[in-house]
Amino acid sequence: MSEDDRLGGILVALFQGVLYRENAEQAWQALLDLQARVRDHCGIIGLELILDEAEGYAYLRQRPPAPEAQELPRLVQRRALSFPVSLILVLLRKKLAEFDAIGGDTRLVVSRESIVDQLRLFLPDTANEARLLDRMDTHLGKVVELGFLRRLRGQEGQYEVRRILKAFVDAQWLDDFAQRLDAYAQYAGEEDKA
Repeated sequence: MSEDDRLGGILVALFQGVLYRENAEQAWQALLDLQARVRDHCGIIGLELILDEAEGYAYLRQRPPAPEAQELPRLVQRRALSFPVSLILVLLRKKLAEFDAIGGDTRLVVSRESIVDQLRLFLPDTANEARLLDRMDTHLGKVVELGFLRRLRGQEGQYEVRRILKAFVDAQWLDDFAQRLDAYAQYAGEEDKA
């Protein structure tokens, strides 16, 4: 296979989403070999390659425009997340940080029940438990769809927390979310007084 063919395959894989070393070892090695060319090609259309060799993932992100450059149309879509999905991401990111601090295994596996139990603390009480669990499953499905959790085969209700979560839910994201939570709490306090 020619170098151009390998480059084309890598670019297509990156345009489709996150490239994980564990899922595509040949494509991963090709990416490492052709990293400079990938960066050059993506840079032309306003994208930058984010590559974390230690964690084993790579993806494309919209590059912020230079002050003097004309802004290109967005190729990478931004998605608004619901409050419960955002909350799940924050809780998973905290759990991942705690897991990393302990050391040991590199794979963090969490159960549906543990995520649901943590979420209950932040959501209003409800008498309809079945409806609550259905909504929780919908939110977890969205987190899986976004690529931050992976269902484990043959282990019902078990998820692996994908390490790419660390790249997306960074300190700035957590700070923004904390500010929004404070605003919600303040608004709720005003509503209770009224």
